[in-house]
Amino acid sequence: MKVVVCGAGITGLALANKLAREDIEVVVLERAPAPREQGYMIDFFGPGFDAAEAMGLLPRIRELGYQVEEASLLDERGRRRAAIRYATFARTMRDRLCGIMRPDLERALREQLPSDVDLRFGAGVTAVDDLGDRVRVTAGEHVVEADVAVGADGVHSAVRRLVFGEDENYLRYMGFHTAAFVLTDPEIAAAVGDRFCLTDSIARQMGFYGLRDGRVAAFAVHRTGDRRLPEDPRSALREEYGSLGWLVPRALRHCPPAEAVYYDQVAQVDMARWSSGRVVLVGDACYAVSLLAGQGASLGVAGAYVLGERLARAVSISDAFSDYELLLRPVVTEKQDVARRSARWFLPATPFQLVVRRTVLRLARLPLLDRYVATVLAGKPTALVADLRRAAAGAAR
Repeated sequence: MKVVVCGAGITGLALANKLAREDIEVVVLERAPAPREQGYMIDFFGPGFDAAEAMGLLPRIRELGYQVEEASLLDERGRRRAAIRYATFARTMRDRLCGIMRPDLERALREQLPSDVDLRFGAGVTAVDDLGDRVRVTAGEHVVEADVAVGADGVHSAVRRLVFGEDENYLRYMGFHTAAFVLTDPEIAAAVGDRFCLTDSIARQMGFYGLRDGRVAAFAVHRTGDRRLPEDPRSALREEYGSLGWLVPRALRHCPPAEAVYYDQVAQVDMARWSSGRVVLVGDACYAVSLLAGQGASLGVAGAYVLGERLARAVSISDAFSDYELLLRPVVTEKQDVARRSARWFLPATPFQLVVRRTVLRLARLPLLDRYVATVLAGKPTALVADLRRAAAGAAR
C-alpha cells in the first residue's frame, strides 16, 4: 500500500511514523517551504501521549519538553492572584504529561521518521482526484498517485476544501482570536522563571513561558465577534493588548514581523463524515477541538495512530476508514463538548467571571478538590490506544 499524507505538522508526521513502521510506503507533502518555527507551548497528555509511547517516540519528546512549576494569574502589577501547580495535573495523569513547544513536538516527530519516508516541502496541494482504484494528488510540480490520500493539513485544510467543500460548512467559530510569538528579553525571562504566567484580565489575556535558551514564548487570546484575521498581526496585537499591564507592553515591543507570528481564529471543525472514497481526513482537518479544550495535538497524534493501525490491519480501505471514525469520534465529541461548555469561563468577559475563575483556581489547591478540578479541565480519560494495542497483539497470536 502507498499513502500520500498532505501536511507535515504534528498529525501528518505522527501518521507518517506509524505508517512507515507498518511497512507502508509514505509520501508527505507540505506547503510550507521549510519546518515552521511559529507556535506556542502545549500540554501534551492523553491518548496522543499513549500513541507516542506506543510508537517509541516519547523519549525524544520528553527530552525536548519542559517542566513547568505552575500556571499563575498575575494582575497589572505582576502580583500573583491565583495559581494551580502543574504537579496537580501530573498526578491526575499519572505523570504522563509533558509541556512542549509545538515546533519542538514537530521536530521530535520529524527527526524520528524512518529514512524511507519521502518528505517534500514547498508542496501545497492544489488538486485531489479520486480515480476509483487509486487517488492522484497534485501539489505544484509534485504529482503523486497512491492507494490513499490523507488530509492532515490543519483547521484550514486544503484537502477538506477540495474534496468536501468550503470551510464555512464545517468551521464553528468560538468567538476568540489567538496568537503566539517568541521573544528574547532577559528581564521578562527572569520574571517568568519556570512558570506559565497569565494576565488576570478581562476579554483579553497574554501569557508567557520561559524557554531553556533564555527566550520567552508569548501567548495571546482575546474575545471578538469578527472572525476575519488582520492583515498585520503585529499591529493588531499591539492595538488589542497594549492596555494590559505588567510585562505585556515590554513583550509587545519585541513582537516580530507578521511572518514570525502565529495568528488564527479559535474554531472547531465539525463534519458528518471524515472520508470520501480513497480520501480521509485526520486531526484538526476534520475534528479540531479548539484551543478551549486543549489536547488538539494529542488527538491529532492519537488519530494518526488509530488511522495507521486500521490501514495496516483492516481488510479494505473503506473498512479502515469506517473503523477509524467509529473508534475515534466518541473521544473527539466529548472533547469538543467540553470546549463548548467551557467557552464562557475560558477567558472571563466580566469582572464577576474573573472573580469566579480566580476562586476556582484557589480552591483547586485544596486536597481532593485539586484532583477534581484537574479532571474537569482535562476531560474523561480514554484507553483507546491501549485497547488497539491489545487487539493487535491478540490478532498476531
